[in-house]
Amino acid sequence: MTETAAGVSGRFTRPQRWLLPGDLLTEPADHVAAPGAPGAPGAPDAAVRRPRPRPPRRTPRDWAVDLTLFGWSLGMWALMVFMVLPTLEHLPEWMRVIDAPLGLLACCALWVRRRHPLAVALLIVPVGAVSASAFGALGAIMLSTALRLPTRRALALLAANVIVVIPYFVFCSLPEENSGWGDIFFSVAYLLMFFAWGIATRARRQLVVRLRQDAGRERAEHARRMADARRTEREAIAREMHDVLAHRISLLSVHAGALAYRTSGAAGAHAKPLSDTEVGESAQVIRDNAHQALEELREVLTVLRGTAPGALTEAGGRPQPRIAEIGELVAEATRAGQRVVLDQKYAEGATEALRDQAQRTVYRVVQEGLTNARKHAPGALITVTLVGAPGQGLTVRIRNPLPVTTGAGREHIPGAGAGLAGLEERIALDGGTLLHGTTNGAFELVAKLPWPAT
Repeated sequence: MTETAAGVSGRFTRPQRWLLPGDLLTEPADHVAAPGAPGAPGAPDAAVRRPRPRPPRRTPRDWAVDLTLFGWSLGMWALMVFMVLPTLEHLPEWMRVIDAPLGLLACCALWVRRRHPLAVALLIVPVGAVSASAFGALGAIMLSTALRLPTRRALALLAANVIVVIPYFVFCSLPEENSGWGDIFFSVAYLLMFFAWGIATRARRQLVVRLRQDAGRERAEHARRMADARRTEREAIAREMHDVLAHRISLLSVHAGALAYRTSGAAGAHAKPLSDTEVGESAQVIRDNAHQALEELREVLTVLRGTAPGALTEAGGRPQPRIAEIGELVAEATRAGQRVVLDQKYAEGATEALRDQAQRTVYRVVQEGLTNARKHAPGALITVTLVGAPGQGLTVRIRNPLPVTTGAGREHIPGAGAGLAGLEERIALDGGTLLHGTTNGAFELVAKLPWPAT
């Protein structure tokens, strides 16, 4: 038999120092005066008393527990009054007269033990000293004392009850020579049993409170980890979209700019006007690159929606780029008018042993380097060098001379300005490093990635 946590409520004006966080012994929050309200601490009119809060309502389980304890105490009261007290003829008449009323008073006090545990515990001390019929209620009150009061205070009240009960039972057992010690041991064991029951129940409630707090913290930590994971995934998707679309859109800008320049009157003195066939071919190249950009955007969005790895290839989409496709990337840039020299210094097919994430990172490094050169150094000769071996790492170097002047007919291609920052973060996740800057009149982008020996 345990009392519910809802029944541990007490009407106090402030939390007690011995309560655990989350315990229900403090006053409900909706009963606390708001700051600045009459009767609240620091209120302008401190003399005005705030309304007395309503006591917490008993739950059905509280009623069941209270009725059980009251029934137990009332049964013990009846047993003592009608069967035990008539046999104690040597007791003084005044003790026989007040025994039953005091015992009934102790039984009724059980109904207010939730709100006033200390007052009820103090009341039972003198009652237990002169009333045998309060013996049943005494055990229930010891249970409530251990459950609701601080440990030191509860132990002091237990000792007080043991001290006053022992002389009463000794006095009741004077005519019988052999039963005195048995009654003493029984009464002490009875009180200790209910007190230990209360201590165990309190410890269990405290454990439940701590477990609930730990579970709450764990849920909050899990939510934080999930939010961090979603944010990291969104950043990865953003980097992927930048790397994919910036390359395609820059190609579109170059082709469209060249077509607009060649078909305008400004090109009449410098170049032969385009024929209808050449205009159609240029439009087809622009269309193909726009279509390719949309396809790559669809693939990235499909991953963003949670498509499983490999589903893109199975659904007919393009697989993730690899190092072997860098030659096609360079050829595509060459067709767009860039001058690119590709130098791959490693054994043919050796890079196939690299994991897919590393291969995709190398591809994105070259793609970002060509895109930046197309934006900031149009017409410059670009050198792409890949050097490495298993166990020694892989180095990707992209070098182009710094532009002196902007070529005629070429417009500045806008960008987000975060390509290198996203690329540096991507490489760091793969355990590599990224260096970029100008040396000897040229801009260099150098990425170093690990290449395991196996």
